[in-house]
Amino acid sequence: MDWFTVPDYAMSRLVFQRGLAALYLVAFLTAALQFRALLGERGMLPAARFVRRVPFRRAPSLFHLHCSDRFFAAVAWGGCAVSAALLAGLHDLLPLWGSLLLWLVPWALYLSIVNVGQTWYGFGWESLLLETGFLAVFLGNDEVAPPVLVLFPLRWILFRVEFGAGLIKIRGDACWRKLTCLHHHHETQPMPGPLSWFFHRLPGPLHKVEVAANHVTQLVVPFLLFTPQPVATAAASLMILTQLWLVLSGNFAWLNWLTVVLALSAVRFPGPASSAAPAPLWYVVVVSAVALLIVVLSCRPVLNLVSRRQVMNRSFDPLHLVNTYGAFGSVSRVRYEVVVEGTWDDSPGEDADWRAYEFRGKPGDPRRWPRQFAPYHLRLDWLMWFVALSPAYAGAWFGVLIERLLEGDRATLRLLRRSPFPPERPPRWVRARLFRYRYTTWRELRRTGACWHRTYVRDFLPPVRLEEASRSV
Repeated sequence: MDWFTVPDYAMSRLVFQRGLAALYLVAFLTAALQFRALLGERGMLPAARFVRRVPFRRAPSLFHLHCSDRFFAAVAWGGCAVSAALLAGLHDLLPLWGSLLLWLVPWALYLSIVNVGQTWYGFGWESLLLETGFLAVFLGNDEVAPPVLVLFPLRWILFRVEFGAGLIKIRGDACWRKLTCLHHHHETQPMPGPLSWFFHRLPGPLHKVEVAANHVTQLVVPFLLFTPQPVATAAASLMILTQLWLVLSGNFAWLNWLTVVLALSAVRFPGPASSAAPAPLWYVVVVSAVALLIVVLSCRPVLNLVSRRQVMNRSFDPLHLVNTYGAFGSVSRVRYEVVVEGTWDDSPGEDADWRAYEFRGKPGDPRRWPRQFAPYHLRLDWLMWFVALSPAYAGAWFGVLIERLLEGDRATLRLLRRSPFPPERPPRWVRARLFRYRYTTWRELRRTGACWHRTYVRDFLPPVRLEEASRSV
């Protein structure tokens, strides 16, 4: 069985497993702290209502067996506990079969959440975490050296993440071909970070260099992952540097960090090779079957990659085993933000005392500097960015959000950075207005201390009272 394992990658497996466990922990913590307002029994898109209308075969989930806020909390916090145990290395203390079962638990729990998460979990990094987590189940522990039939599928994921993103850019927005997209992206991206203002103010020629380097990293370097060492390590290291650059320039949940973790699995670290015993036959059979399954399921993602009608972030099976990825096939030139306000006044005219709700991550107060939240995922803030692009993204949840604000719902208010209205005294009226935001210039920043300048565009939602909110959007 010498062909089956690669002892030189023992440290790569260790680093990869610890990194993945840490990201699992962040994902479950995000679910535990946000689910009541988003998916709970009184959430904006209740999971219980979803499982009643969608059969198990289309969205496999534990919540088809039982769905309540208490059970959802148990799943989310249970996932946190298992992730913490994996981060501490508990799987290495178990027999090989026990390690596989332990890694299977967070994958099954998170699959259950994603498959009832609806719009709130419609991001590509959810499927990326599940696909990576599924392969991690079969990576083994200290009893055996890392199996090559898992390490190379991990590189296959990384290839599709990078190459898919590169293709969607070249095929999509012309500014990627003209090398000008970063003239806009840092300002219009979904959730800027604390350094995004400075990235935006870099010289134009440097922005073009950034785009050109991005094209090389995403369209050329991924092929080097499948070459012998040390070339594969060099390719993975270049991808890691690129992802860390993206971490500094914005907030993209755990997308960049998970890509880094995937790249680390392709790096051959210096150090002693594994001296583990040969892999047992049952393990070879199981891993070989999984590798064959990945090959079969890769057909549709590959066809999507080569198609002129390539789509981004699509799952082709309900278990999210092999998916297609991509980001920013088009880049917005102008940033719009929906600002939600409330008032206690009886009359909701312009002379009323309107007070704005402040979200945690999305821009609001022009003087408030963006914060770093990634890899933590602010789901409501991300959806608010989409709503500002088009009211069509508001769907069924935006009207419920307004209703919950008018009720002073505590779970919803906990999603926000600040509410000007205490839960026991909610506003009489709530409205939403659309503003155009742009970064201030150096001179404006020194004069006002504000990183944003905003201009009123139009009303997004006219003032509504509680009895009107459920049918407002």
